[in-house]
Amino acid sequence: MQQRLSLMKQPMFSVLNDHAVDYPSPININYLWGFGSLAAIFLGVQILTGIFLAMHYTPHVDLAFLSVEHIMRDVEGGWWLRYAHANGASFFFIVVYLHIFRGLYYGSYHNPRELLWISGVAILLLMIITAFIGYVLPWGQMSFWGATVITSLASAIPVVGDSIVTWLWGGFSIDNATLNRFFSLHYLLPFIIAAVAIVHIAALHQYGSANPLGINSTVDKIPLYPYFIVKDAVVWVAFIMLFSFFLYFYPNTMGHPDNYIPANPMSTPAHIVPEWYFLWVYAILRSIPNKLGGVAAIALVFVCLFTLPFLSTSEIRSSNFRPFHKKLYWLLIADLVLLSWIGMMPVEEPFVLVGQLASVYFFVYFLVFVPLLGRLESALIHYKPRV
Repeated sequence: MQQRLSLMKQPMFSVLNDHAVDYPSPININYLWGFGSLAAIFLGVQILTGIFLAMHYTPHVDLAFLSVEHIMRDVEGGWWLRYAHANGASFFFIVVYLHIFRGLYYGSYHNPRELLWISGVAILLLMIITAFIGYVLPWGQMSFWGATVITSLASAIPVVGDSIVTWLWGGFSIDNATLNRFFSLHYLLPFIIAAVAIVHIAALHQYGSANPLGINSTVDKIPLYPYFIVKDAVVWVAFIMLFSFFLYFYPNTMGHPDNYIPANPMSTPAHIVPEWYFLWVYAILRSIPNKLGGVAAIALVFVCLFTLPFLSTSEIRSSNFRPFHKKLYWLLIADLVLLSWIGMMPVEEPFVLVGQLASVYFFVYFLVFVPLLGRLESALIHYKPRV
């Protein structure tokens, strides 16, 4: 016992003990609180598999597609690395989306956890950028044309738009310089995500975890280990089993078959779509017929997410005690599912109209319902009827 106490006084072990062993956690948190640690696991999977894949990948337009095939066919265990990285990206987004939805439902963004929420949204934005440029690296048809469509959106920015596109491309078209830039950024950004994740954890541990009741739980707390580590392990095992199922039996389910065709600038795919985890953003983008308007709409999406702690005026955190907000919340989830489905559909009626209506609800939820509903609830809480 004395030896353990002496070991815990060492700087590295002291930090580990304070944040992962004896960290006081609210006694009533449920399994939904396990997605944060699970996201860290999948970030580790992405970094490790990415490092090994980079050892065999060649960032050259004539060799990129062939190098991926070489990894799949000739490198020992290469097929596993490639599929673990590709499916790991999908599961990383699944876990982070569930983590965000839990935060939205239980009001984890309320004071004093503004920095916690803002750093989490920053992680999501970095993930989207990292995944997009990673989607380009296999240099298949969907990689090339997806990069062409998305990077050209920057040209809509007044004055500096064309210069930004030229800088992104490294020239006047998507070519070898573009692929090299994307490969370098794709290798660097996961480490930046890990750094922001450390800030995220520090912000969390400064004020402690929230809880399903949305109340101050400074008294009813127990150590993270062994109680919640074991509870989180149930979520870890369940998701790792599901991840393994896709990895070994259906590794291409969440990818696009056109990306197994080498990039051809002379042949445009019939329908250009991003990966499934971008579809809701893509649907909002294309619901605006004007290119600049579409770019502005995407910027507004992240403005809404970043400013949510300041937009909310509710004195109640958990949606369990906000019946009307709970309905609006589930409508938002259904709206995001609808937008994801619209993102897969051709740009034609009625999909365009449905996408526009769904996009309107997304912005109305954050910019109208969130601030006004809080004020209405506060008025009802403080209302004193005349006797």
